[in-house]
Amino acid sequence: MSPMPSPSRRALLQGAGLAAVTVGAVAACGSDDSESTAGTTASSSSSTSSSSAPAAGGGAELASVADVPVGGGLVLKEQKLVLTQPTAGEFKAFSSRCTHMGCAVGAVKDGLILCPCHGSKFAIADGAPKDGPAKKPLEPAEVKVNGDKITLA
Repeated sequence: MSPMPSPSRRALLQGAGLAAVTVGAVAACGSDDSESTAGTTASSSSSTSSSSAPAAGGGAELASVADVPVGGGLVLKEQKLVLTQPTAGEFKAFSSRCTHMGCAVGAVKDGLILCPCHGSKFAIADGAPKDGPAKKPLEPAEVKVNGDKITLA
């Protein structure tokens, strides 16, 4: 058996450079550097509404009803969720991970959940994609209202 030739120094450096660029691109797309923002003024109500899929960590307090504006919402960075209130007293929650490339959504504005990475926009009522490259809705999470607190169901 003849020994395998060693790769050239140039080939090794090119491979290392490509690996660094790939890791940087993947890390940037999955970044968690988004800010919590709300789209409109807050309104308080205590009705309950939930979305269809269960979420882990049931019972965890997410926010108070007054924190979630009617027709808007807020991004909960630590919980990796977006809370919305499409109509007065109707609360929804979705994963904050964009279904296009997994970036963290950055804001809720004008009835839409906005992803800063590639411009995808999702409806606050059902997480459905409305614009941009995302084709799948945001993953729903089940929430309930207890008094003036919104918790995971």
